[in-house]
Amino acid sequence: MAAKKSTKSKATEKKIFTDSEYSVKRIYQKSNKKKPAEDSGKYPFTRGIHPGMFRERFWTMRQYSGFGDAKLTNERFKFMLEKGQTGLSMAFDLPTQIGYDSDSPQAEGEVGKVGVSITSIKDMMTAFDGIPLGKVSSSMTINSTASTLLAYYIAVGESQGFKSTELRGTTQNDILKEYIARNTYIYPPQPSMRLIGDMIEFCAEKVPSWYPVSISGYHMREAGCTATQEIAFTLANAIAYIQTCLDKGLKIDDFAPRLSFFFCCTIEFFEEVAKFRVARKVYAKILKEKFHAKNPRSLQLKFHTQTSGESLTAQQPNNNIVRVAIQTMAAVAGGTQSLHTNSRDEALALPTQESAKIALRTQQIVAHESGITKTADPLAGSYYLEELCDQIEADVWKYLKKIERMGGSVKAIEKGFFQSEIRANAYRLKKETDNEDRIIVGVNKYSEEEEQPELLRIDGRIEVQQKKALKKLRADRDSKKLEKALSAMQSAADTEENLMPYIVTAAKAFATTGEISNTFREVFGEYRPKEVF
Repeated sequence: MAAKKSTKSKATEKKIFTDSEYSVKRIYQKSNKKKPAEDSGKYPFTRGIHPGMFRERFWTMRQYSGFGDAKLTNERFKFMLEKGQTGLSMAFDLPTQIGYDSDSPQAEGEVGKVGVSITSIKDMMTAFDGIPLGKVSSSMTINSTASTLLAYYIAVGESQGFKSTELRGTTQNDILKEYIARNTYIYPPQPSMRLIGDMIEFCAEKVPSWYPVSISGYHMREAGCTATQEIAFTLANAIAYIQTCLDKGLKIDDFAPRLSFFFCCTIEFFEEVAKFRVARKVYAKILKEKFHAKNPRSLQLKFHTQTSGESLTAQQPNNNIVRVAIQTMAAVAGGTQSLHTNSRDEALALPTQESAKIALRTQQIVAHESGITKTADPLAGSYYLEELCDQIEADVWKYLKKIERMGGSVKAIEKGFFQSEIRANAYRLKKETDNEDRIIVGVNKYSEEEEQPELLRIDGRIEVQQKKALKKLRADRDSKKLEKALSAMQSAADTEENLMPYIVTAAKAFATTGEISNTFREVFGEYRPKEVF
């Protein structure tokens, strides 16, 4: 008997789209386009930057930790390492991020709340007490004050007996996305870019195993941009950083291998996998064709992934475990180099110890039990995936050309281009959720009343303790040595000298985060954003 034909006409068939508004066909068939055969570990690295990918070794499981004071954070670090975490990732409180000490009026009520409070080298010593910095890789989510926190880290490493050449890790240090989406900036764009260039130059010589900048699409995606915009805007910012280094006289292959990236992974599974593949391919082409890099490692886009915090819901928080598991699979299928999995309760508070352990176990189950790690590129050949890759890539190049015509990322930021694009898409997503065109389980469908889970609360006494510790630090340190270090740093800021050696000297003289930042505020001023509606 012949198969019964569908009575549904193409005209009446419901149109379905991905999160980034790419139309999804009912079925995908083999494309007529002839594509060159590609291998993992070879240019343009669409299928991964290593030949065997996770057959050879798993990604770094780097859970984001940091809250309260340095002692509490040290305890959480040790707990997660004991449970099998393979790298550290440090979250800082808001005062530390924007260059204020715990006793500053601007810091009131925020000390230790969204991350750890680090006001001097002493706090950094406590945070890593008993953790040998020469034997562990650390990531620090810090931007405006990245140079200061790296200086603390170097000094702590030296106090443990490790040379700066032995230290491994990453500072996020991506200031451009702060102006676009996150807003923890201090100085205007030009001096901020100068500081980043100085860090890249310094690390290339003194801390060669460090990634001095992790160019971040994560926060732009969380603010509302599409997968395509996340890649295009991130790569546009990367171009700006690379050009800054070239303008300093650095050679592309001297620093490009130590550039890294940080992306979000949302729950639109296939689109996210396609996004990661496209990011690698487009970046490799930019480095080869625009900047003429010769070293194969310069062409490799190495990235950390964090599952989407914005996708987590305060309602029915246990549902978030499932969301994070799907996002973990997408990040791994997309070929990430390291991964943070969000905890179930992060829509409500910083994660409890138990929630953090479940998030880590999610990565470990995917690594050891899912089978996804047995082949280098498990989704290659999917007609749907390949077409998504083609669509995303074409639109990424369109955005990059448009931004280039504007004069690059800094000019586009000043014109409010990135900001307006992100806001328009965020509004679309919100409207779709409100209209129930986009279903969020437990929020606009299958909702029900439930008890709130136990949450981590930051004790207000932390702020009092930090203020007391600062007072003692200021009384005990050599004030003449400190004054000399800060004065030299301020004078250097008025020249074209690399500022990192001066910042390291100030850190070793027990200068505080606020004192270093305020010294630069006097020279560089503070950024005031253009209002964009």
